[in-house]
Amino acid sequence: MAAAESEAVGEAPEPLQPRARPGLLVGVDGSRESFDALAVAVDMAPKLNLPLHALVVWDLATTLYDDYFTPDAVSQPRDDASRVVRVIRKTFFPTGEPPWFTVGTERGRPAAVLLRHSAECEILVVGRRGHGGFTGLLLGSVSGACVSHSKCPVLVVP
Repeated sequence: MAAAESEAVGEAPEPLQPRARPGLLVGVDGSRESFDALAVAVDMAPKLNLPLHALVVWDLATTLYDDYFTPDAVSQPRDDASRVVRVIRKTFFPTGEPPWFTVGTERGRPAAVLLRHSAECEILVVGRRGHGGFTGLLLGSVSGACVSHSKCPVLVVP
């Protein structure tokens, strides 16, 4: 089952796949910690007999100059998310994705998107911190928000 990527700006988020039943959702931002979380989820999903969806969430940076964004400014984060999807496929499933795995992209704030989808899954898996934030923090803002507000259990991978 191939996953379609929601890449059009303003497009409605794609439903998580496979939708036959709730499964694991892992947030991936391209950081080492997020790939560690994905590795744990890839190992867990077949053992729990649950589907797994990896979701790369992207958004535009919020700056003082937001009114001056060009089309290139929109395509850059979307292109980065697409690159992360390609790395996931090549690294974890070089011979093809198993039927229990899907991957996609969605535009939005990472914590808000993951929290919204947490109502549709059994377990939300995140790395303890990602690309943003301060290197001294033990828990990143996205993983902290997920632990505090998720509608399902959260596994934070160190």
